[in-house]
Amino acid sequence: MKKKLLAFIVALSAVFAVMGVTGHKVNADEPHYTITSDATYAPFDFQDKNNQYVGIDQDLLKAIAKAAGFTVTVKPMAFNAAMQSVASSQADGVIAGTTITNERKAVYDFSDSYYKTGIAWATAKNSKIKSLSDLKGKTVALKTGTAGAEYAESIKDQYGFKITYFSDSDTVYRDVINGNSVATFADLPVLQYTIKNGTALKVQNAKEPFAAGDLGFAVKKGDNAQLLADFNKGLAIIKKNGTYDKIVNKYLSAKASTFTGSAKDNSTVWGILKTNRSAFLSGLKQTLYLTVVGIILASLWGLFLGILGVSKNTLLRSLSTTIVYIFRGMPMLVLAFFLYIGIPAVTGTKISAWTAGIMTLVLNEGAYIGAFVRGGFNSVDNGQMEAARSLGLSHSQAMRRVIIPQGLRLMVPSFINQFIITLKDTSLLSAIGILELTQTGTLIVTRNSQGFRVWAIVAMIYLIVITLLTLFSNWVEKRTKA
Repeated sequence: MKKKLLAFIVALSAVFAVMGVTGHKVNADEPHYTITSDATYAPFDFQDKNNQYVGIDQDLLKAIAKAAGFTVTVKPMAFNAAMQSVASSQADGVIAGTTITNERKAVYDFSDSYYKTGIAWATAKNSKIKSLSDLKGKTVALKTGTAGAEYAESIKDQYGFKITYFSDSDTVYRDVINGNSVATFADLPVLQYTIKNGTALKVQNAKEPFAAGDLGFAVKKGDNAQLLADFNKGLAIIKKNGTYDKIVNKYLSAKASTFTGSAKDNSTVWGILKTNRSAFLSGLKQTLYLTVVGIILASLWGLFLGILGVSKNTLLRSLSTTIVYIFRGMPMLVLAFFLYIGIPAVTGTKISAWTAGIMTLVLNEGAYIGAFVRGGFNSVDNGQMEAARSLGLSHSQAMRRVIIPQGLRLMVPSFINQFIITLKDTSLLSAIGILELTQTGTLIVTRNSQGFRVWAIVAMIYLIVITLLTLFSNWVEKRTKA
């Protein structure tokens, strides 16, 4: 079964590659690399008001690549996924405000330092907490995988505080502002930028940051030595010609509105919707595309599993039951990481985020479809099979001509309901870097810090689409019963 599953995954990857999903047009005269990056770490990595990926990291990477003579394709995603993509050879390198540590050196090779930073801690603007000692018995919110998180973990026993983790910075800040936690730790420039952008936090140690360290560009240990050498070469060039200082000052000295847009654009739901309409439409389009492709392939896979599930052959029935059990029982997010990061780490076969996302939907949603397809076939009255056999039809003929058509008619509402579930499940694929509607919202919030308004817009878009699908489901159900 493992061989069949691996063959299915490889074959599906090949299909999407042929469709052009994984391809990039590059200049054949220059080395080309795939670089991952954090999508939500302003001012190092974020989207600006024009929905372009910008930041200290992004601009430095472009300038370094130009100076050293190579080209890149950047894949923004969650920080941990960005790092693991490089460790599993899904990408060539990562630039994501990554602090160089001895633990990370065991897994990655780092470039020369491109930025020196330190850790700061911040509380809500009106907080009465003044010192680390005041954190005793309280909860601190951290972004997973960051230097700030590592530093907080190293002192939590000393100061007696508890920790809660989140995958993006804005959720961390909101947790502190809302009072669920009392403080957070992060790189000083990151906290200063978000406060300048209107986030109601205050830094407690701006003049004396903790654990000063270096940020570096990373590649998998032992791999891409040429890329690392080219990065260091380009970094030296832009530091010498003044480009480096211009880029850093551009983000640390500019007004927040330079990148986030005017206060008028971000202070109302209509302003945010108007300013980011192309981003919301693009995210919705990707969500619907994933949903349609995913549900079509999942339906075919589920129908196949359902047919196997009612087979006379015990082995085939057992195979169907096992597959359905495995993929219904596995959390969808775990499956996405397993396909996108786990398999490439073992096989060395690269799988694009889009392909991994579609395969996740197919395997997960297909298992649920397979279960209700089998139930639908079994719900057809036994007399139908007996009547078909009495007319001289074989078991397979009776299934094709009598049982399956009746069973499918009974299952139409379930198929449409699964369509709605698949639409909502696509939001989980943002974790592996797919820019669907939920990830679009995350990027906008990272830029403008307007979490309530942005998520209200995203929620309304989902609600409108799901309402339309529900009405369609009710109409189809009535038609099938007529």
